[in-house]
Amino acid sequence: MVGEWSIQDLAKAAGTTSRTLRHYGQLGLLEPSRIGATGYRYYDQTSLVRLQRILLLRELGLGLPVIAEVLAGEQDTAGALRTHLELLRQQQGRVARQIESVSTTLRKTERGEPLMAAEVFDGFDHTQYKDEVTERWGKDAYESGDRWWRSLTEDDKSSFLQAQRDIAADFGKAAAAGLPVDGTEVQAIVARHRAWLGDGTQGKPVTNEYLLGLGEMYVADPRFRKNYDVHGAGTAEYILEAFRAYAAAHPA
Repeated sequence: MVGEWSIQDLAKAAGTTSRTLRHYGQLGLLEPSRIGATGYRYYDQTSLVRLQRILLLRELGLGLPVIAEVLAGEQDTAGALRTHLELLRQQQGRVARQIESVSTTLRKTERGEPLMAAEVFDGFDHTQYKDEVTERWGKDAYESGDRWWRSLTEDDKSSFLQAQRDIAADFGKAAAAGLPVDGTEVQAIVARHRAWLGDGTQGKPVTNEYLLGLGEMYVADPRFRKNYDVHGAGTAEYILEAFRAYAAAHPA
């Protein structure tokens, strides 16, 4: 019949097996549209759509019992497909960002360039760092920072990250030149860095306590130290001393 597939043809088209389709039938997930005189199972277009839904839900990590409940509760197949299409588009965007992130990491690793955490983990699950950020700076800091970062365009993100790279490079040059940390030139770099941090805090004041805490983290946390020490060993310590000089000159 037109618009009808045997169990073998359907299994081949879906990249699965006849045994799997029969198992879905036994669970009530995918009944054949008809069974031929010889006992062969046949499936129509409605079956195709249902199987697509099953496979999509499996890819989301749902078990078969849960999938059965989801499908049983669906009244509007087209609406369900639209919802899943949106989920797939979100996933597509996330995968595209992951590809770009890994490409950037590979390129910078090969060139010996510093890595930024925001670049390395763009497109991945930022919530895995939620507890750490919350412990350091509080729940509001995490939530507002996460919303802000997600709201940026790709160009905005690139500009923000490039500004940090430029600041880090200038700190490295100043350290290599032996410029005093409390000197005008170095303190101007600190002021730029503080303004850059202000962008990330969405205009909230960057207090001396916050600045010094961040400087201590640059020294103590290897994930951040490598972003600065790539410009010369000891750059992270140099930055912390510059932050301390700034705080002393600008008491709260």
